[in-house]
Amino acid sequence: MAPNSTRSLFKNPALRRRLSFSLKLLLSATALFFVFRKVDIQKAIQPIFQVIPSYLIVAFLVFNLSKIAAAFRFRDYLKALEIQINNLYSIELFYLGMFYNLFLPGSISGDGYKVYLLKQQFSVKAKQLIGVTLLDRLSGLALLLILAGGFLLFSSFSSGLPYFDVAVVILIVAVLPVFYLFNKLLFSQLISAFGVTTFWSFWVQVGQVLTAALLLASIGVETYYLDYLTLFMVSSVVAVLPFTIGGVGARELVFLYGFQYLEIQQETAITFTLLFFLVTALSSLLGLFVSIKKDN
Repeated sequence: MAPNSTRSLFKNPALRRRLSFSLKLLLSATALFFVFRKVDIQKAIQPIFQVIPSYLIVAFLVFNLSKIAAAFRFRDYLKALEIQINNLYSIELFYLGMFYNLFLPGSISGDGYKVYLLKQQFSVKAKQLIGVTLLDRLSGLALLLILAGGFLLFSSFSSGLPYFDVAVVILIVAVLPVFYLFNKLLFSQLISAFGVTTFWSFWVQVGQVLTAALLLASIGVETYYLDYLTLFMVSSVVAVLPFTIGGVGARELVFLYGFQYLEIQQETAITFTLLFFLVTALSSLLGLFVSIKKDN
């Protein structure tokens, strides 16, 4: 094939999306392959069938409350662009995004679909909407880093590195000021939403932590909660990176290699990640009903 033909193929948006999906699928599959080669699969999966249902149900509800808080965060970013949407529509948009990200990643990303829908309804530049979706994710990441650092300080982790704890404290203190400066310099139009969106990000991450704690309780974990939650927060940071499908594989890898630095059991850690993915998948399926509603 001629070079010009090859370049024209890569300019095709549909082809780029398919290639991106294929790469993410390959990375997720490879990560899971390594994980399940190193753990006793039966020991990891068996506790799922012995889960305490009440804890699992409450975990599902708390997880979705955290997602509603995330939808309100996105709504408040849009207000900074003078785009007014009601609470129900912001929730619908968020669940549509979750559904597209997890179940239809080869067609269009969840963020891309939200940008498309909003662009059809409001006189706003696509660049501004993309900026909103970027800051929406970064706001969540900032609070993730803060909580991950906090849990790390009180976990059983011992790096042996001099001044490690000092470095973690500096990171915790610096995250929000750095994010604020980034926001002010590059997205000044959205700076008015910084306070309220940070508030919602806090509750999003609190909901995620409570979900994790409930899932651990559902499989009978009684000790070293902070260690599990520390790895959960670190894995959530890794899962935000758009290299796998919905963080599948990435989260499991963090737990697989992180357990050796903390007082947790390897198979239990993998069981937990599988349960968290189950809750995420079931929650994302709610977006299917929103999609059907919009098509009718």
